[in-house]
Amino acid sequence: MTYFNSGYRRPPIPVVTKNIIILNVIMMVMTWLTKDWMYEYCSLFYFTSPFFRPYQFISYLFMHGGFFHIFFNMYTLLIFGSALENIWGPKRFFLYYMICGIGAGLCNEFVSWIQIANNPAAEMFINRIPVVGASGAIYGLLLAYGMLFPNQILQLIFPPVALKAKWFVVIFGAIELVSGLGAGLTGSNIAHFAHLGGMLFGLTVILFWKKNGKLYN
Repeated sequence: MTYFNSGYRRPPIPVVTKNIIILNVIMMVMTWLTKDWMYEYCSLFYFTSPFFRPYQFISYLFMHGGFFHIFFNMYTLLIFGSALENIWGPKRFFLYYMICGIGAGLCNEFVSWIQIANNPAAEMFINRIPVVGASGAIYGLLLAYGMLFPNQILQLIFPPVALKAKWFVVIFGAIELVSGLGAGLTGSNIAHFAHLGGMLFGLTVILFWKKNGKLYN
C-alpha cells in the first residue's frame, strides 16, 4: 500500500477549545449515568424555582440534552473556537466564551421574567423548565467570527449553501429572533433568546475591545 504524504499537518486544537470540548463530553457521560440528578443540579432554572442555584449560570453551559445537541455544538466550537482562540489567545478567548454563555443565561432569565410578568400563572410551568447547552456561547462565537472574518466563505452541508460569514450571522440572528417571538405559538423548547443573548453580549465585548484597540492583541 502506498501513501501520499504532502508534508501537511493539521494544526493542533487550541488548548481552551480542546478542554471545553473534553469537559462537555465528560458532563454528557455523567448525565447519561446519573440521569435526572445532573439535570436537576447543573441545568439552569429560573431564579424563583426551588431547583435554582447561582452556579448554574456556569454549569448549564456544559450540559446538553442529547447526542446531536452536543455534537453540533462541539463541532461548531471546534471550527469557530479554534480560529478565534488562535487570534485572541487562550485567556481572552475563554473570557469571551464565558461572558457569552453567562450572558445568554441572564437573557433567558430576563425573558422568563417578562413572560411571568405578563402571565403570572406561567411561573409554575417555567420553574420546572431546565435550560442546558453551550448554544448561547456558540452563537457568540459565530458573531465574533462574522465580525473578524466578515468575507470568509462558509459552506453549510445541509442545505448546501455557501455565504460570507457576515451574512450567516445576520441570517442566524434573524432566524433566532423570529423563532423566539413565535415560540409562544409553536411551543418550542429551544431557548432562542438565550442564543440571541449570547450574540448580544458577544457584540458588546467586541465593540468594547475594538474601541480600546484590543480586538486583535
